[in-house]
Amino acid sequence: MLGYLKQEFAGREGPATPQATGAESPVVASLEKIDRRRFLQLTGAAGVFAVALRVLPAEAMEPYPTGAAGMPNGTVADPHVFVAIAEDGTVTIVAHRSEMGTGSRTSLPMVVADELEADWARVRVVQAPGDEPRYGNQDTDGSRSLRHFVQPMRQCGAALRAMLEAAAAAEWGVDPGRVRAVDHEVVLLGDTSRRLGYGALAAAAMAQPVPPFDSLRFKPESEFRYIGKGEIAIVDLRDITTGTASFGADPRLPGMKVAVVARPPVVGGTVKSYDASETLKLPGVERVVEIAGSTPPAKFAPLGGIAVVADNTWTALQGRNRLRIEWDDGPNGGYDSTAFEAAMRETARKPGKAIRTQGDPEAAFAAAERVVSAEYYQPHMIHAPMEPPVAIASVTADRAEVWAPVQSPYGTRQDVAELLGLPIEAVTVNVTLLGGGFGRKSKCDYVQEAALVSKAVGAPVKLQWTREDEIRHGFYHTTSVERIEAAIDGAGKVSGWRHRSVAPSILSTFAPDSGYQFPIEHGMGFVDMPFDIPNVACENGQAMAHTRIGWFRAVSNLPRAFAVQSFVGELAYALGRDPKEMLLELIGPARVIDPAAAGMPEDFWNYGEPYESFPIDTGRLRGVVELAAEKAGWGKALPEREGLGIAAHRSFVSYIASVVHVKVGEDGTISVPEVTTAVDCGFCINPERVASQMEGAAVMGMTLALHSAVTYARGRVEQSNFYDYEMARMDRYPGKVGVHIVEHPFSVHASGVGEPGLPPFAPALANAIFAATGKRLRDLPFGERIA
Repeated sequence: MLGYLKQEFAGREGPATPQATGAESPVVASLEKIDRRRFLQLTGAAGVFAVALRVLPAEAMEPYPTGAAGMPNGTVADPHVFVAIAEDGTVTIVAHRSEMGTGSRTSLPMVVADELEADWARVRVVQAPGDEPRYGNQDTDGSRSLRHFVQPMRQCGAALRAMLEAAAAAEWGVDPGRVRAVDHEVVLLGDTSRRLGYGALAAAAMAQPVPPFDSLRFKPESEFRYIGKGEIAIVDLRDITTGTASFGADPRLPGMKVAVVARPPVVGGTVKSYDASETLKLPGVERVVEIAGSTPPAKFAPLGGIAVVADNTWTALQGRNRLRIEWDDGPNGGYDSTAFEAAMRETARKPGKAIRTQGDPEAAFAAAERVVSAEYYQPHMIHAPMEPPVAIASVTADRAEVWAPVQSPYGTRQDVAELLGLPIEAVTVNVTLLGGGFGRKSKCDYVQEAALVSKAVGAPVKLQWTREDEIRHGFYHTTSVERIEAAIDGAGKVSGWRHRSVAPSILSTFAPDSGYQFPIEHGMGFVDMPFDIPNVACENGQAMAHTRIGWFRAVSNLPRAFAVQSFVGELAYALGRDPKEMLLELIGPARVIDPAAAGMPEDFWNYGEPYESFPIDTGRLRGVVELAAEKAGWGKALPEREGLGIAAHRSFVSYIASVVHVKVGEDGTISVPEVTTAVDCGFCINPERVASQMEGAAVMGMTLALHSAVTYARGRVEQSNFYDYEMARMDRYPGKVGVHIVEHPFSVHASGVGEPGLPPFAPALANAIFAATGKRLRDLPFGERIA
C-alpha cells in the first residue's frame, strides 16, 4: 500500500549484506491441495474456467500484466543483480523483500533456484539493502511480493540458466541447443559423461549477454523441483530457532550509544518546557536531545519529544523516567473514543457521500416488504508485533548508515536522506529480519529518530522503543462503524443493499484531512462487494482523524468483512435460511463481475492490479465457500453450545473462506476447537508458507476478535502493554487449523497471501457464536467470555 501512496503523494526518485542461512529439513504444515477438477466440481464453474485456463505450450511462460509496473521502480529481472556463482559452485541469491514471517526471503530465491536448476543445498540467500533502482520495488506490504515478482524471478533464473548453457556450449564448441543445465551442472545431450559444474562455468556465464525474454526456455510445471511443492524450509529457520538470527536490536557497532524517547502523549502535541537535571545526574546518561515535533499530516515524521542517550538501555529508560516535561496537547487533546464512536454511529444513520450506485436502491427500499439492518463497530487497533520498533543509525557530516527491521527499505532511505539533507547516495539502509511487522514497519519514524539522535551526539545510536511506546505512540488501524441495510421483497429475496461506512482515513496521515475515505479504502470490501443484488448503494460518511492512522494487516477489509459477512448470517436467520446457502445465494452464479455495470466508481481500486489479470470472479469465491464447508462437515450435528460459522472474502485478489467451530462454556468462555480455511490464491508457489499464513491468521484473528481495542481519553491512549492490550495466549489458540489450497496451473495468476486469511475470521467466529448461543455480537472485540 505504501507504494501506491508514494505514487500519489511523493515523487520518487551496493552489494548485498550476507546473513546466516540454512537449508533444513522441510517443515510441512497441515494442508491439502485441491486439484482443479475437484474445485470445478465444487463451484459448478467448469464453463467459466475452460476459457481462462487454456493450455500453454511446453517450456513456456506466457507473461501477464500485474500492478508491479505501476509501483515505484517496478521490477528487475537481471541475473547480474540477483545472483552470483562462486568457483566452488555456491549460488548466492539476493532477497530484496523484507522478511517478517511471510517467507518471501525464501520463496523468491527458491523461484530463481528452480528455473536455474540449482541444487538448493548449495544456495545461500543474502539480504539486499534499500536500493530500488537496482532491485526494483521493495515495499513489502500489500501481499505483493510473490504476486509481483514470481515472473521476474523465473525470468532471472531462466536467463542465467541459458547463460550457463551458452558458456558450456562455447567451451565444447557445440550448438547451445545440444546442452542442458541439470541439477547444478550443464551436460552435453547424448554424452552425459561430458558435464561442467556451475562453478567452473560461472565467470564465462556471467560474461554472456542476458538473453531477451522471448528467447528463454522456461521450465514446464511438470519439471518444477521447488515451486509449488512446499518442501523447502525457510532459510532462517535454524537461526531463528537457535537464537542466532539477527533482528533489529542485534547489530553492535563500536562506540554505540542507546537512546529512548519521551514522546507527546497526544498526537500533534509539543514540548512546552522540560527539566532534565535529574536525568543527567544518573550515571551512564550522557545527554538529552530534543526532537522537533510534527504537525499532521506529517507522513512518517517523528512525533517529537526528548531523547535520553545513555551507555545502556536500562539506564536510558531510568533517565527518561526522571524527565520533567510539560506538554502542550494541541488540537487532539479532547479526543475521546467513546464519544467518537457515538458520533460515527449517528453519521452512519444518515445519508453519506455516494460511492457506488447500482440500479435504483431507493425504489427497492420503498417497495420492500421488510428491511433488515444492523450496525457493526470496530475500535482502533495497534500492530503490537513481538519486536517493538528499533533502529541503529550512524550519522556523520556527509554519510548515514542504518540497520533496521523495515518493510520499506528504499522509502526509509529516501526519508532519512531528506531529513538529514544528504544525497540519497550517501545513505545506506541495511535490512535485518523483522520480528513481526503487520504494516507498522512500513512507517520509518523510529529510524528517523535514530538518525537525528546519532547526528546530534556524533556517535552510532540504537534507538529502542518499548512495548509501552509502541502501543501509545504508533500508527493505528482506523476505527469504524459499518451500517448495512437490506431490502427484502415479497418473495423473500434481497432486492436492495445499502452499506454506509464511517471511518477516519489513512489519507489523513499524508494529506489534509477531508474526513472521507479514498479509493484505496473504498476498494477493500466496500464498493467491490460481489453479491448478485440488483440495487446497491455504498455511502461514505465523514469522520475526522484525531490520531495517526496507518495500514494494518488487511487494512479496511477487516471492518468491512466483519460487517458484510456477519450481516449475511443475520439475513439467514431473519429469512429462515441456512447461512452457507444464504451466502451462496447472495454471491450468485459463477461470473466475472463488470465493475462499470455493477455501478462501481471509475476509480475503483483493484489492489493496484489490472482487472483483466485479476477480475472479481464469483465462481472462485463460491468455490472456497463450498470447499471450506465440505471440509468442516457443514451441517453436522454438534453438542449444545457449540456451533459452526462461515465467512468468505476476496482481498488482495485472493479468495478465502473460513469455517470456525466454536464452543461456548456455561460461564460464557469462548473456545475454538477447529478452524477450516479454503484458499484460492491462484498458482500456489509455496504451499508451506501459505498454510503458515493461514494458521497465523487464525491466531491473530482470535486476538483481534476477542481482545484488540485501543481507546482514548483526553487524547491519550489508555492501554500500555499486554496486560491491558491482550494477545490470545497459547492455551486460547484454535485447537486445529486445516488449510485447503485450491490447486491451479501457473496460468491462473499467483495472488496475495499474507493478509487475506485474516478478514473472514471474526465474522465466522461471530456467526459460530450465534449458532451456538443465539447471541449476536456486533461490536469488536467480543472478550473471552460472553454474557
